[in-house]
Amino acid sequence: MSTPENVLAASPLDPGSTGRLVHETPADTGVFDADTVARARALIARYPQSRSALLPMLHLVQSVEGYVSQEGIAFCAGQLDLSLAEVSAVATFYTMYKRRPCGEHLVSVCTNTLCAALGGDAIYAKLREHLGADGRPLGHEETSGEPGAPGSITLEHAECLAACDLGPVLQVNYEFYDNQTPEKALELVKSLQAGEKPHPTRGAPLTDFRQAELQLAGFFEGREADLDGPSAAPETVRGAAIAADRGWTAPAMPENPEFPALPEKK
Repeated sequence: MSTPENVLAASPLDPGSTGRLVHETPADTGVFDADTVARARALIARYPQSRSALLPMLHLVQSVEGYVSQEGIAFCAGQLDLSLAEVSAVATFYTMYKRRPCGEHLVSVCTNTLCAALGGDAIYAKLREHLGADGRPLGHEETSGEPGAPGSITLEHAECLAACDLGPVLQVNYEFYDNQTPEKALELVKSLQAGEKPHPTRGAPLTDFRQAELQLAGFFEGREADLDGPSAAPETVRGAAIAADRGWTAPAMPENPEFPALPEKK
């Protein structure tokens, strides 16, 4: 039975993947070895309802393949007793789940309002130009180099990265590099392409995309110290430090506060 044209038109996947999804055709999940299965079972054990483990499990499959493949969707569905459609609906909703193989490093440039005004758009344009080929700038979520190979870079423009006090910012594998300029960002990306791993402004030492995905799934074997990395910059806590130095405190909440009357429903 063929897949209806309206289904193909509405799907974010390629026609072949859409057809497999619609018809529940089994995919080969052999790429996920016994260790991955054991980790999946450990994730399921953390939740009263097994389906609650889907989000970290999608990060787990990305740690194996560098993206969420159709096989990854089938693996999650089989482990959680969900349909392929249920898993695919989640995998295609959140932008952190990639539907194409990522490079060794994922570079996310904030182009939301404040970072854009401070230079984020210029940073993104500079990196697109540097990473492009044959006169064509690299596109959103496209990869320079062979995906997964050393020095390969996947570039994306990102919505707010919650570091407006340090903008413009970018992330490499979700680690922060603050107060960027086009020149600094270009130097950083060239270092990544050369196999170097410059230390983030704050947070854990830089690793690669797949290792970061394993940590997002909740597994830190051999990297437990990453949790000790500083997460706040001096600029972020400056207001709190000034308040502490000057003895400023917020007004206490009254024991019986008076709230305005609710408007009458009509």
